[in-house]
Amino acid sequence: MARSVISLALSIAVCFGAAAVGSSMTRPAIAGWYAALDKPSWTPPNAVFGPVWSVLYLMMAVAAWLVWRRAAAVSVAFPLAFFGLQLAANVAWSALFFGLKVPGLAFADIVVLWCLIAATIITFWRIIPLAGVLMLPYLAWVTFASALNLAMWRMNA
Repeated sequence: MARSVISLALSIAVCFGAAAVGSSMTRPAIAGWYAALDKPSWTPPNAVFGPVWSVLYLMMAVAAWLVWRRAAAVSVAFPLAFFGLQLAANVAWSALFFGLKVPGLAFADIVVLWCLIAATIITFWRIIPLAGVLMLPYLAWVTFASALNLAMWRMNA
């Protein structure tokens, strides 16, 4: 039981650690650069992003933890590698879009991110379907974020 709680806490720490790194690049750009961008009418208010991402990171952490718990029964290296890669691509998106302020490169990254999330969902699903299901809202949000990224890139090119 204690080992399970520790591994869940570690999974949460990894996901929210990635969130903190991304946020450290996002926050400085919100009031200036991001505020000045032309945005589509369907852009959510800034206050929506934090709570949505918090829930998504928690769901991702639980999904990864569920897969990790199966490590003794099946090989989880490949699914967790996809998970790690998508987490890195997620952080890279924040660096590209908000840190370096290059929406075009950020869009290329988010397309890769989407593919990595899809691969993670498939590989997680094969091990424990609930883990795949927990990743679906994240894929939906990144699909929306991709459309938003593309629209902002085109509107500000």
